[in-house]
Amino acid sequence: MANNINFFDTYYMAGMVEEIVPETTFFRDRYFSETEEFNTEKVLVEYMDGDRKMAPFVDPRAGDIPVEREGYELYEFTAPMIAPSRVLTIDDLTKRGFGEAIYANSTAAERARRLQVRDLSDLTRRIVRREEWMAAQTMINNGVTIQEYIDAATTGRSLPIYFYDTNKSNPGIYTVSGVWSTFAAMQADVEAMCDELAESDLPAADLILGSTAWATVKQFTDLQNLLDKRHEYIGDLESRIVAPGVTHVGALDFNGYMLNIFVPKQRYKGDDGNMASFFPATSALVTAPGCGKRFYGGITQIPYGSDELETFVGQRIPKLIVDQEKDIRKLRLASRVVTAPKNKAPWRYAASVVSST
Repeated sequence: MANNINFFDTYYMAGMVEEIVPETTFFRDRYFSETEEFNTEKVLVEYMDGDRKMAPFVDPRAGDIPVEREGYELYEFTAPMIAPSRVLTIDDLTKRGFGEAIYANSTAAERARRLQVRDLSDLTRRIVRREEWMAAQTMINNGVTIQEYIDAATTGRSLPIYFYDTNKSNPGIYTVSGVWSTFAAMQADVEAMCDELAESDLPAADLILGSTAWATVKQFTDLQNLLDKRHEYIGDLESRIVAPGVTHVGALDFNGYMLNIFVPKQRYKGDDGNMASFFPATSALVTAPGCGKRFYGGITQIPYGSDELETFVGQRIPKLIVDQEKDIRKLRLASRVVTAPKNKAPWRYAASVVSST
């Protein structure tokens, strides 16, 4: 029976992408796991103010007392485009592939399909890494600045996407009273960060510490003394890896707020070619799981084998581009995504909580 499957059809390749198991991430998976997809390049992001008001007591003869709805904000963003690609040349098809048996009798078509799956997997990992960066930046800055590129070396527009009035102070930023030198000083600041979230009816469950911050905190003498006091429970410190480069080091009580402590050490290669950390080494952040959401815009393109524009909805949209004159095929994987909070500033970020030396 003839094989009529078109391996380069957009929907077929999209199905292949969905079968790829993405690498585990921390900021993206723990705090922005919920998603919503749109069929346009623009996405609608809305988030509400917190509400700590109680229901009123009423005179039975009055019946009821109307209460106002809490305000919410609705924004329209053009989701920034992420579109890495991989070129397939004749040379790629004639040389032995990675992991392929030396005497394998693979045809050019078979090698092309094998490379197609491998390339889609690699491009997916790169997009996931970018989403992890966007998630971390959104939590650190209460927004993110997107630097577009025209090609690999030429920068384009700089697109700011922020979730507060940039003419006013950033509600997601907390300034510590001073560099932490004792657990008591740390406890006071972290409790204040939690209090600010509680006043907006927002949960505080996680404390994220940079690697230098954690290395300093765990040496605090007053913390070690509290942990040694069996009759006074302050928490437990027991490390376990929760994602590549991220460790859950335990939980501590901050005057009534029991927080899970995470130390991310993940690194990435930036657009400038230098290695960088997803989370600053001397910083701290208080928030809770599920505080954000990922919004995906539609991708409009001319599919392979067609001459008409078509809009595709999804998180990853593949496209095959063929240069017949040069015998080159290019595989592109595109995504339009915005990482946004579900509520107004559901985190508190503090920079330079410990000395960098």
